[in-house]
Amino acid sequence: MRFVWPSLAFLVGLVPLIAPLAPVPHPLLTIASALWIAALVWFAPKKPEWALLLTAPLFAVNNLWAMSLTAFVVFAVSRRVPRLGRLWALLGVTTLLQTAFSLFQVYDNAPLWQTLVGGFFGSAFFVVFPAVSGMLLGRRKPMVRLLRERNEYLERARALTAASARSEERAHIAGEMHDMLGHRLSLISIHAGALELATATKAPQLHEQAELIRTTSSLAMAELREILGVLRTNPEPESLDEDTGTRSDITALVESSADAGIAVSLDWSGDDLHGADPRTRRAVHRVVREALTNLHKHAPAARARVQVAVQAGRARIQVLNGPSTAVPGKGTRRGLIGLEERVGLLGGSFTAGPPPEGGFRVAADVPLHPPAQADQASTEVVEVPPPLAAEVLTVPRVLGGGCLGLLALVPIVGALVVLLLFALLNTSQMNAPYFDSLKVGVTPEEEVMDQFGVGQLGVDGCSRFRTSHNAELVYKLCFRDGKLHSKEQERP
Repeated sequence: MRFVWPSLAFLVGLVPLIAPLAPVPHPLLTIASALWIAALVWFAPKKPEWALLLTAPLFAVNNLWAMSLTAFVVFAVSRRVPRLGRLWALLGVTTLLQTAFSLFQVYDNAPLWQTLVGGFFGSAFFVVFPAVSGMLLGRRKPMVRLLRERNEYLERARALTAASARSEERAHIAGEMHDMLGHRLSLISIHAGALELATATKAPQLHEQAELIRTTSSLAMAELREILGVLRTNPEPESLDEDTGTRSDITALVESSADAGIAVSLDWSGDDLHGADPRTRRAVHRVVREALTNLHKHAPAARARVQVAVQAGRARIQVLNGPSTAVPGKGTRRGLIGLEERVGLLGGSFTAGPPPEGGFRVAADVPLHPPAQADQASTEVVEVPPPLAAEVLTVPRVLGGGCLGLLALVPIVGALVVLLLFALLNTSQMNAPYFDSLKVGVTPEEEVMDQFGVGQLGVDGCSRFRTSHNAELVYKLCFRDGKLHSKEQERP
């Protein structure tokens, strides 16, 4: 594409040679202006400021096609100049320079002020519209890239935070399993050792089986400590006693929060949790403790209620606090993510968020006797979806991204197409008898235009028509106040 656009610009600049529009510059000037605009299109991405200023000399040559291509140079430059103040200053200087160079095309019968005004508005037409389009698209690309990078960073940070919290919670659970299973495996190993000693004298035929039980339990204990020890991040996990997660334990947690100044109450319904699985009791303890801890941090002045309902083989926990006037602190939700992981591993459900009436609600539903191996498929870390590729342009992205700024170039392109069709289709050949029949001061301009069109308009404001009998002869007709003012023959 590096060579395509300059080549197209050069070809467009040569259009007046095959479809002349009034007034027609010298062929050498037409070729020179075409080379000039092609060079500016080439250098615009590399030297945008200089390319913008060097468009001014093109307005000294009456090559409308080359002048129109300066709009695309302005468009490319406006996309690459980051500072708005500097860009608008360059655009203003460029407009003034183009107006000054356009004075070389002064019509003989036009006053200077009219030429200046016309040149200024013509230059502004080729500058303002493409400049606005270029600024829209030029600032859209870095902003979209910045927003995409920020969004990706936040998504990655969120995923890493969740993964870290889950990893820590799993390691903590692994430590608890190490302690509980280690205790029971130790008992098995001790009893197996005693059984081995007893069978050595009393039942020799069972001695080998007793020895196998002891060695297997010792090996299982060693392997368990080796595997779970790698997962443990906290070398001193919290101890699990017989009261953890029971009514007395939850009551102690609530009373501790009340002593710290929190208006909290406990509502327990159903049986106690002494017969529940230790993992369930630990989950109940952790849910209530984490919810009360967050209450201390984020809503210390709010009233709260802890509800525990034990029924139908499940324990349902809910910690609800009302709205608070205090400014909430900033949290990472790592504790809540850990609770969700813990409850999910037990086959339960966990929710945390503001209810419709305001405040905050933490709720969990766990089975009293979860399966030995809970399904962990639902707790895996979800990978961050890849960002939408910048090359994919959908209708909403086009509408919202400023691409409609390209429509500002439509009037320029449309006007050039109309002029090209007019130049190709205009039949301006006039025969000698009709020329001789024209009477100065009598023949109306409308009559000539109806039959031969406007012809080729010169810098003096007169129309020139090709002759049907001599390719080197041109009829020059000048009109004033709607009547033929003068006519003559001339060589181009």
